[in-house]
Amino acid sequence: MTTLTGAAAAWHRPDPRTLLVHCGWLAPPLGSLALTALATGGRIPASGWITLAALAVSFAVITATGLIRWSRTHYQVTADSFALRSGVLNRRLRTVPLHRIRSVDLTVTPLHRLLGLTVVRAGATTSGDGRGEIALDALTVRDAHRLRTALLARADVRALAEDPVLARIDLRWLRYAPLTFWVIGGVGIAFGSVYRVFDGMGIELWRVGLVQDAFAEFGNSALWLTVPAALFTVIALGSIGALALYVENWWGFSAVWTDARTLTVRRGLLTTRAVTVERARIHGVLLREPLLLRAAGGATASVVAGGLGDKEETRRRSALLPPAPRDEALRVTAGALRTPQHPFASVPLTAHPRAALRRRMMRGLLFLVLPVTAALLALGALLAPVLLHCAWIFALVAAPVVWLLARDAYRSLGHALHGPHLLVRAGTFSRDTLALERDAIAAWTFSSSPFARRAGLVTLTAAVAAGEHAYRVRDLAADEAPALAAATAPGILDEFLQKR
Repeated sequence: MTTLTGAAAAWHRPDPRTLLVHCGWLAPPLGSLALTALATGGRIPASGWITLAALAVSFAVITATGLIRWSRTHYQVTADSFALRSGVLNRRLRTVPLHRIRSVDLTVTPLHRLLGLTVVRAGATTSGDGRGEIALDALTVRDAHRLRTALLARADVRALAEDPVLARIDLRWLRYAPLTFWVIGGVGIAFGSVYRVFDGMGIELWRVGLVQDAFAEFGNSALWLTVPAALFTVIALGSIGALALYVENWWGFSAVWTDARTLTVRRGLLTTRAVTVERARIHGVLLREPLLLRAAGGATASVVAGGLGDKEETRRRSALLPPAPRDEALRVTAGALRTPQHPFASVPLTAHPRAALRRRMMRGLLFLVLPVTAALLALGALLAPVLLHCAWIFALVAAPVVWLLARDAYRSLGHALHGPHLLVRAGTFSRDTLALERDAIAAWTFSSSPFARRAGLVTLTAAVAAGEHAYRVRDLAADEAPALAAATAPGILDEFLQKR
């Protein structure tokens, strides 16, 4: 490909190797058959031959369909628009003005890297639902970078007065990897995946002799030794898995202002990703501090930006910083906002009513302590008296834990107005700190449950055409919420306040 734009810009096709990418779906079933053959000593049952026949037919059909789809897919970049023509039975031509394109994402999976290809996703606003995306799978690496340059060519580039580099990976940050959900959750997910693979091969894992012997040995040993040993093993395996996942997701990470208009975040080891976000579409930042990470002085950061796709895509593409020291997260978020320092570093937050504390304590008691205690009491009365003792021990331990967590959640709760931003903080298991541009707020929603109304509390939700599209200021005093909404985004509630 020599040119992309011009008075008579040519139509281009994705690389023919795209067909090989679509054959990647063959790996799981072929791998399952290989494991079955190994488990049965090379003897493939009749069901295996049926599967092979079905795979052969599916391969022929999908390859033929992919060839037709590839031959009917063309893209074009003119001086002012990006066009994609696709479809087999139903032909579709989609054209997006270049000034509506807000981000360009380059993603490279291991299979794409093996074939020398890249997936290009261009996020754009549209006149319909306000969001849109054009995806091309797949282009050569050279063509993908040229296409991204062409799509972002209309940037109003100005020289940067600040350091354009927000952050780069620091190997010392690896110490935060075990302080994430994947330490325990990752082991459960891995076990579930292994179980599904064996179940798909017709092997009942719980009936395997090795597994039965292991559980028998575990039950016959001293539980005060085996239970801590098992817990230590799970944590060790989870930590190794979390470390590997951290390296895979964040290897080669950098967040750089490539010019005065675009922020580019690159990361990934096996699957690499380069997400480019237009500066004008960044409407805030979110500092996230999960409980364990917060205890170690760490945090993660993401941007609140429009044009990143649906909710799931937005969560993946908005990442601005991996788990890292909190001071580093504050510095990076300030750089994303183009402010000298993060507002939360110096602005005191307004506390919420004490009723919010009582509400959090009651939630913990009603939805955790009481149900579990009642269940243990019922089981103790019906099955084993020892569970009666477990019930009062659980209640005795859980009640103060709930009180401590409620206190922490209440201390985290707060809001403030600081210049062009609305500052909001909430949460205990994950304390989230949000700086949101006030001009980006399009609407307000006031919501309250029966219990909250009785306590005189209201949750205020800001509708924003960016990020997760809704951000909440939880448990405000009911008589203070309208004033906060009016002060944050003047004009939205004026008509209603005047009628009052």
